[in-house]
Amino acid sequence: MERLQKVIASSGYTSRRKAEELITAGKVKVNNEVVTILGTKVTSKDIITVEGKLIKTEEKVYYVLYKPVGYVSTTSDEFGRNTVMDLVSSSKRVYPVGRLDYDTSGVLLLTNDGEFTNLMTSPKNHVEKEYRVKLEGLLRKEESTLICRGIKLDNYKTKKAKIKDVSYNKKSLTTLATIIITEGKYHQVKKMFEFTGHKVLKLKRVRFGVVNLDNMKTGEHRLLKPYELKQLKILVK
Repeated sequence: MERLQKVIASSGYTSRRKAEELITAGKVKVNNEVVTILGTKVTSKDIITVEGKLIKTEEKVYYVLYKPVGYVSTTSDEFGRNTVMDLVSSSKRVYPVGRLDYDTSGVLLLTNDGEFTNLMTSPKNHVEKEYRVKLEGLLRKEESTLICRGIKLDNYKTKKAKIKDVSYNKKSLTTLATIIITEGKYHQVKKMFEFTGHKVLKLKRVRFGVVNLDNMKTGEHRLLKPYELKQLKILVK
């Protein structure tokens, strides 16, 4: 069940604030009964009209995709590149929750729930994103410490991060590491390591909140499990 004003706003009819005004003005009906109480709960089975017009409600769906390299995280691309929508079969009009770069693979959520998207992508909510990264050069401990404390990038300072599971290939002079961040700014992980002089050679997001890639193959997608969705919402409360 969802609040009436949220359902009206989600339908695209108007903003949530305007929906509240319409409700209190007696211009909204649920199952042909005028409703004026804000916060009234409705379901997808209820018939809602606003100013005499039927509101179309769509069942909310939530997917996780194991995004491969070579796909853009948009619903369409002006350059004709493959998009993640080419990999997801859904009767609903879903879209990516945030983005993964063209050359980055891993966990990508998709949904038709705008409020859920805002909750998951807001840096205020501290949802952890875990990446496995391959770096050019050998990452020193003091460089890891610097990144984890937060560094100044462009016009912002990154929040605290965690780096673990570091291993070195001294023959190829490369480093493998896991980094956990709670933000998702443009090219952030790449910029953080480049700040310390290490080019990112390969990047894969292995976890978003409680959602991981267990038992999934590249290019596969599935519905989020009920407990995953519940835990994600708990994380941001």
